[in-house]
Amino acid sequence: MRLNVLGVALLTALLPAAAQAQISGDVVKLGVLTDLAGVTADITGKGSVAAAEMAVEEIGGTVLGKPVQVISADHQHKADIGLSIARRWFDVEGVDAIVDVPNSGVALAVQNAAREKKRIALYSGAGTTALTNEQCSPYGFHWTYDTYAVSHGTASAVVKAGGTSWFILASDYAFGHQLQADATKVIEAAGGKVVGALRHPLNTADFSSFLLRAQSSGAKVIGIANAGNDTTNTMKQAGEFGLVQGGQNLAALIFFLQDVHALGLKATQGTYLTTASYWDTNEATRSWSKAFMARTGMMPSMLHAGVYGAVRHYLKAVAKAGTDDADKVAAEMRTIPVEDAFSENAQIRDDGRVTRTMYLARVKKPEESRYPWDYLEIVRSIPPEETVWPLSESKCALVKNPTR
Repeated sequence: MRLNVLGVALLTALLPAAAQAQISGDVVKLGVLTDLAGVTADITGKGSVAAAEMAVEEIGGTVLGKPVQVISADHQHKADIGLSIARRWFDVEGVDAIVDVPNSGVALAVQNAAREKKRIALYSGAGTTALTNEQCSPYGFHWTYDTYAVSHGTASAVVKAGGTSWFILASDYAFGHQLQADATKVIEAAGGKVVGALRHPLNTADFSSFLLRAQSSGAKVIGIANAGNDTTNTMKQAGEFGLVQGGQNLAALIFFLQDVHALGLKATQGTYLTTASYWDTNEATRSWSKAFMARTGMMPSMLHAGVYGAVRHYLKAVAKAGTDDADKVAAEMRTIPVEDAFSENAQIRDDGRVTRTMYLARVKKPEESRYPWDYLEIVRSIPPEETVWPLSESKCALVKNPTR
């Protein structure tokens, strides 16, 4: 797929001077609200900032004759801190759009602030379906994945492979609660059963008591419904307890390339996961990812790729709208197709959810890996209708045609 970078630059250049004057302030400012030092820093964090900067650089660093500036802050996985940053950015620093937000509780707080201030929010790191369901916003766009998508991709595959009884270990905040609920529905619909569940605090170091309960449950599958360092700690300690050797299987309901890198192929081989992108899919993804790695020292997670795509699409919509007015930009974002190195003809629904092809992947065995970061085998492409919340069940007031 060929990137349309020149098309965006040409569109900007051809806009009349009057349109170029419709930018509020001297710059178009993007705020990457992320986790710079916490449990999800590897899969978001500085990589998300770099991804946003790369999208800006691709369009030449300006839009409608104004420079595009990227700033960042750490929300520390605390809703009050995230909300305080968002309000300061909107009220004092003139931020036009907030990007990433890898924590569902923080994201829901930002959603309310962005709706109130009529500013754009582009979620790559958050997972809760509430962002496009009960708490949807005309200014909110859920870009990369949600708990519905990853649970339907991974849990259904594991049940079909014989993993019919589950014990779910979930993180105790909005994301983990939603992922547990979504996975339970998928497991039961596929003919499986959840025999038990436990929730743990965010950023837990010792999972021994939780894993002993899971082990004693006798479940065939231990479903891990957390993210970042919590996932790697859970899987590492599960290996130390010999859960897999004892006949149980692990299913990471959300699992990232960085998690595989941290744990190694020996510990993670055979694990199924659902992802919105993979760096080694085609020439376009490889080219962009190698540039990202030169900048960050790692290949991109799907969340990094999502930040890049979201920023690129937003700037494209600003250029097409001839203004950074949020209402006009949001309308353009829903009109034009989402096209970038990791997205081909993806669309944005009325509720703000990006509908994209996702992928069921399997972690390779050590002997199957041919070069650094060659960790995943794509088992199959998953069409959007299998991984997005049906609009017929939507509670979003923005949905105009609930039959799709």
